[in-house]
Amino acid sequence: MDAKVSNSRSNALHYDRVRRRLWVLGQRCHHGATGAILTTVGTVGIVLGGVLMAHDWKDREMWFERGWGNQP
Repeated sequence: MDAKVSNSRSNALHYDRVRRRLWVLGQRCHHGATGAILTTVGTVGIVLGGVLMAHDWKDREMWFERGWGNQP
């Protein structure tokens, strides 16, 4: 089975499951660079989650209410 990589913009991120390789915008990423990309994405997700949590801090008593709760 031969995996092909597309250089089109619609396929900006491609993971080749057969060879276990990641391609970004048609450029193959080394496993170290792939780890750095995944770490960056994860860190950004945690930071954004923290920002959203801080934004809704006034509603924290509703966060873990059982059932549908009293949310407006």
